[in-house]
Amino acid sequence: MIDHLSNLRQEALTSLDAVSTPIELENWRVKYLGRKGPLTEILRGLGQASPEERKEVGAAANQLKQDLESSREEKESTLQDRDLHDLADRDAIDVTLPGRPAPLGHLHPITQIIQEIVEAFSAMGFQTVEGPEVEWDRYNFEALNIPQDHPAREQHDTFWIDEKDKNGSPSMLLRTHTSPMQVRFMENHKPPIRVVVPGKVYRYEATDATHEWHFHQVEGLAIDEGISFSHLKGTLYEFAKRIFGIKRKIRFRCDYFPFVEPGAEMAIDDGKGGWLEIMGAGMVHPKVLEGVGVDPKRYTGFAFGMGAERIANLKYGIEDIRSYYSNDTRFLRQF
Repeated sequence: MIDHLSNLRQEALTSLDAVSTPIELENWRVKYLGRKGPLTEILRGLGQASPEERKEVGAAANQLKQDLESSREEKESTLQDRDLHDLADRDAIDVTLPGRPAPLGHLHPITQIIQEIVEAFSAMGFQTVEGPEVEWDRYNFEALNIPQDHPAREQHDTFWIDEKDKNGSPSMLLRTHTSPMQVRFMENHKPPIRVVVPGKVYRYEATDATHEWHFHQVEGLAIDEGISFSHLKGTLYEFAKRIFGIKRKIRFRCDYFPFVEPGAEMAIDDGKGGWLEIMGAGMVHPKVLEGVGVDPKRYTGFAFGMGAERIANLKYGIEDIRSYYSNDTRFLRQF
């Protein structure tokens, strides 16, 4: 048996010297070291040998197995080095291969949700308009029936720009909502009016999971003869169905906003037994209509405003508004 192992060693090493490709090397391994190879058969047959023979032959067979495995690894390394040298010596670019696809970007999730919101109202006859982000006090506050002593006018709530009016008070600011465009549009268009105004707004406040110093709003306005609160509710019900599906529950509660009367907040169930407010709304205040030359005895209307980030949070289950602006591509790729 020892002589048989010696002959097997010589045969295997001679055969290994003739190997020139990885495929031939794998065939060699299967032949001599595989489960059905001669070395494996010898080891399996040791159970029938005498204790003395078993000890001697077993040690020799295991040593041969280790030597052949070591020789195989050396041969594999030699073949890999040869292939690398061959690759370096010839043109490594195959011009017939297709090019690597360039990664493509896509719209930011907030841009996507704004488009969805606008499309929902567009299907109901609303047109889309946009306005300036740097606004005058008159449009941002005064024309919207927000009094001079309102807290929103304070420096700790609003980004004011160093532009003074005739009384020395600041008169230019970064808009705190998209509502100023309602006034601008009514100044230049006669009823009937149906518009939505998407855009970025700014608030002077601390950033946390639910607040940002800049975010996006979508404002809506409808002015015509005979418009009532029921038209407002019907419009917003339809909007919620288009964005969240027909099974989402909706709730209206009374609320106060200076530029509407009566005012309301609209909330949607969060799927966990609670409610999340998504917008404020109400009937346009008569003083606002009078301020832009619209007769409040003939025309009525409703207005609403929502935060795009809050709509996205509710739709996609996002809990931290800061995720949208962290520039983490792992987050952005999900949309």
